[in-house]
Amino acid sequence: MPKHKTEKSKALTQLLYDQFFQQAPFNVAIIDRDYNIIEANDNFTRYFGNWHNRKCFSVYKKQERPCSVCTQKEIFEDGRTRVVDTVVADKNSRWAHHVIQSAPLRLTPGGPVDYIVEITSVVTDTNQWQQEYNVLFDRVPCYITVIDEEYRIVRANESFRERFGDVLGQYCYKVYKRREKKCPRCPAARTFKDGKIHQSEQNGIGKDSRKIDYAVTTSPLVRGEERVAHVIEISTDVTKIKKLEKEVLEAERLAAVGQTVAGLAHSIKNILMGLEGGKYMISLGLKKDDRSMIDRGSDMLDRNFDKTTTLVKDFLSFSKGRLPQLKMTDPNALVGEIVDLYKDIAAVSNIELKARLKPKISPAPLDPDAIHTCLTNLVSNALDACLMGQQKGSEVVITTRDEKGKLIFEVSDNGSGMDYEIKKKIFTTFFTTKGGEGTGLGLLTTRKLVQEHGGKIVVESQKGKGSRFRMEFPRKRLEMLYRESE
Repeated sequence: MPKHKTEKSKALTQLLYDQFFQQAPFNVAIIDRDYNIIEANDNFTRYFGNWHNRKCFSVYKKQERPCSVCTQKEIFEDGRTRVVDTVVADKNSRWAHHVIQSAPLRLTPGGPVDYIVEITSVVTDTNQWQQEYNVLFDRVPCYITVIDEEYRIVRANESFRERFGDVLGQYCYKVYKRREKKCPRCPAARTFKDGKIHQSEQNGIGKDSRKIDYAVTTSPLVRGEERVAHVIEISTDVTKIKKLEKEVLEAERLAAVGQTVAGLAHSIKNILMGLEGGKYMISLGLKKDDRSMIDRGSDMLDRNFDKTTTLVKDFLSFSKGRLPQLKMTDPNALVGEIVDLYKDIAAVSNIELKARLKPKISPAPLDPDAIHTCLTNLVSNALDACLMGQQKGSEVVITTRDEKGKLIFEVSDNGSGMDYEIKKKIFTTFFTTKGGEGTGLGLLTTRKLVQEHGGKIVVESQKGKGSRFRMEFPRKRLEMLYRESE
């Protein structure tokens, strides 16, 4: 090559270095295959500080090993340009959202990639992004974050910052839940894996250490790349809603207690009259020296004393508030226990006791003792209804199934059934159709236990044709109660 062309080429190279590379209004660095920064412009030095003899991940991320989502290795292999969003720290360790554009540099045209040039710019420095951020992102009345593949928060809107603090660069699971490891049921992880939208209910802890319940939706953010580089999380605070749900359930339980107080007073009055009658019979028998009268009075005292004991125990059990002891339970196994318990009693009474169970029904977080009590009360009542009905072909059927997100237990019979007036009373007073044999608290207790699970009990009945009692448990609500109990 002629001498004058060589000198001209050197002059051009120096001119590009001095006036383009050094004066560029953004950060520019040259990186080799070992992640060493071998050259950087003045803007880069002012922003990141001393870069000589340092690795890029040490300068950008203040860490001692390459980033888990580093694209440089891919660029050296395929020679393609990459653009990524990430959070990096300046020389004063202040984290900010950046866009990094990485392009291959070859010393020989068509040869292997020798170096990578990286151009780094702060996204929030541009007016266009600031306007979009303020209007479309920052002012939304819910929590919005953007997280990268390391689960670091690269953006957060105003609502999120007010509730969780200024957390750019921190791990989302540490910010949301004060955890040291990724959450086991992380919807963002599922979005990173399959690129689809996912939803879930979560609970976390705000910067004021208050518990927060929120419903989260995760969506992929892709910028022309095949893989999901970022996930946006949109969370709605449902803490007040959950609190109201609990208050409604408690109010329903207390209302049911209140509705039964009048019935309790009436039942106690009847028992006291029986005790007084027994006492009178014994006194009169003693005066007359009539042994049979004394025995009848003693029997009256015993019956009413037993009834008093049963009534008080049942009422205390009914009125006592408690949290269900939840554990993952097989609904079909519970029904199997009830069938085993009552099959001999049913057979003696010529009643067919059957179970119609959904195969492979999913386990659910339940209090097995409480649900066992509910099923026991319902099946016992159903058997009594069949005996009262006295028709041929009497049967009691227990069913399990899932329906519209609800776990359902159903107990039906073809016994005596109930008319409208009786059906109105079964959940509101100490009403019983068993005469002196019942306290009228079985169904009240059943309803209370169902409500403590966040469910409800529904009854359908027709006089002379039988009854169907259905316990419905929304699975999402059961899962929420289960998480709270952990």
